[in-house]
Amino acid sequence: MMAAPGFWDDQEQARGVIDDANRIKGWVGPWNRLAASVDELDAMVELLEIEEDPDLLAEFSGGLEGLRSGVESIEVRTMLQGEDDHREAIVNIHPGAGGLESQDWAEMLVRMYTRWAERRGYTVNMLDLQPAEEGGIKNASFEIIGDSAYGYLKGESGVHRLVRISPFDAQSRRHTSFASAVIYPVVDDDIEIEIDEGDLRIDTYRASGAGGQHVNKTDSAVRITHRPTGIVVACQQERSQHKNRSTAMKMLKAAMYKKEVEAREAAKKELQDGMSDIAFGSQIRSYVFQPYTMVNDHRTELKVTDVHAVMDGDLDPLIEAYLKKLGEPGE
Repeated sequence: MMAAPGFWDDQEQARGVIDDANRIKGWVGPWNRLAASVDELDAMVELLEIEEDPDLLAEFSGGLEGLRSGVESIEVRTMLQGEDDHREAIVNIHPGAGGLESQDWAEMLVRMYTRWAERRGYTVNMLDLQPAEEGGIKNASFEIIGDSAYGYLKGESGVHRLVRISPFDAQSRRHTSFASAVIYPVVDDDIEIEIDEGDLRIDTYRASGAGGQHVNKTDSAVRITHRPTGIVVACQQERSQHKNRSTAMKMLKAAMYKKEVEAREAAKKELQDGMSDIAFGSQIRSYVFQPYTMVNDHRTELKVTDVHAVMDGDLDPLIEAYLKKLGEPGE
């Protein structure tokens, strides 16, 4: 098809076809590898029936475990059948009440999701980062670029609770902090989202934080407020105000698209409403560092004892448990 005359005449359509082809390859490749593994294991079984070989038996056991892991991976991917699950993701992190403690926790969550994305070979593109003066962050927005990033992360939207001995408390007391994560799908250009320029308030300001002297010399950062919905997005990634405005409009389009989808899907709307109170009782997950170590997902009841591994990006067991629960009858 790609070699057909005129294929590249419409660049947008051509890219869409290539994206679809790559998604199909993403399914065919792993399936073919699993099929090849089954054939190899069958051959090993035949040899082991003829003669016991400890080395071959060890190789067979390792291959069987690899096959089991591969099947589970494909099983999880089959659960990503939502309309937007194949899309890339925009992640917004906001601290709750509590000042420095929550601001530091919000920054820890940014690192956690960044490390998760890096583990999967995804690209992270920081769109807006507002450092807090005393430490931590006021908010962060970043894009995770990779196939089905939104599908994997959609269940991460909600309030995240931290329990630890505060590094900021001179008396070493235990503190509880809250921060929220909101995940949007990145919207393709071919999806029509009408935005009336008259509904927008556009503010420009000087970028803050790291970025070099050039970033801070001009009012290059852009914040857009959509008055009818109250949606606010900001971008300070580029030196150019024009580029920042373009990216902020992309973020606004994604946020408005998600809002429209939520209007049609009661379950998503309920989840979004549940995140309005970033405080005790509304959390989807707790991360406990003291007096014991535990990550407890309150929706799936999955408990992971290695909290440090989770904070270093090992989120897949928690993500997979949530996706499997969504696939259960009645969910």
